[in-house]
Amino acid sequence: MSRNQTLLAGLAAAVMVTVGVGNATRATAADITFSGSGGVVAKYTKQVYNEPFTKETGIKIKRVGAEAKRMVQLEAMVKAGKVIWDAMEVSASDYPIGVRKGLFEEIDYSKVDPDNKLPAAARKKYGVGYAAWSQILAVRTDKLPAGKQMKTWADFWNVEEFPGPRALRGRPQDNLEFALLADGAEKQDLYKILGTKEGVDRAFKKLDEIKPHIVTWWKSGAQSVQLLSDGEIHYGTSYNGRITKIAASGVPTEIVWEGGALHLSFVSVPKGSKHIEEAFMFAKYRTLDPKRMRDYITHLPYPGFAPGLYDGLDPKVAMTLPTSEANIKAQFSADEVFWSENIDAIQERWTEWLLE
Repeated sequence: MSRNQTLLAGLAAAVMVTVGVGNATRATAADITFSGSGGVVAKYTKQVYNEPFTKETGIKIKRVGAEAKRMVQLEAMVKAGKVIWDAMEVSASDYPIGVRKGLFEEIDYSKVDPDNKLPAAARKKYGVGYAAWSQILAVRTDKLPAGKQMKTWADFWNVEEFPGPRALRGRPQDNLEFALLADGAEKQDLYKILGTKEGVDRAFKKLDEIKPHIVTWWKSGAQSVQLLSDGEIHYGTSYNGRITKIAASGVPTEIVWEGGALHLSFVSVPKGSKHIEEAFMFAKYRTLDPKRMRDYITHLPYPGFAPGLYDGLDPKVAMTLPTSEANIKAQFSADEVFWSENIDAIQERWTEWLLE
């Protein structure tokens, strides 16, 4: 079984038993500082997790914004020995950078997940998987040719059968994988192929075919959905949660899960945190409580891997989530380690390619 298949199989088998976090109150516990996302993520994290955690444990959580250059900030704090964060959200792309530079404390799973209930993909050495999101193909169903349905990346590339303006994100990550899938590559072989010069050449050659039909290389999730909402594009990539939201608002849009890129985000503890024990307590609370996670996904459809999450969950809701059994099987697991090791050379080629 390939690395990609093993990861997806492990996620698909995420535990079905409810696990209680328990009362973690400690008279000597200290307050913690958490570096996390802003906006609606901050709003619902505070509502669903932070405030209840404080009520149950007495540990207050001070949130500080996760700046775009937070890894630079973290590295500077670690090097200076003046780390002011105790826990932080870490994107899949930032995780291997932090590991390589020694910026995280090792997770003590005897405290965070003592019964080994999380799937292996969520039990990283230096981070606990708390959320999954996917970059997927989104389709304006009212723009499809009569009687036709877009189901794959090969269909997206088929401009004769599916005419209309398109958009992709303005970066090589995911796009090279989508191109290879459109060219007939198997999901489990993507990074083996991209690990060779010939494989990268193959992906760019396929991208050459679709490039004239891309009207926008979007730079933000908000832009990707605005293009679809306004009808400026008929087909394009976006994030699963954003498409679920606009579909619910009445925009005739649907997600094509086949060939989607599944990404994970982690809770990590900065190297030199002054309140490691409390940070582990919060990481456990944030990642193992299925009831709270079910509450969270009613606001934001980016689920973690809490055991029992899908028990009793409305099947219609499950269909909108990237980690449901059917959707996870349809996707590939984005390999951020590959990209951290290869981004420089590929990014240079990508930039040149866009200007051609």
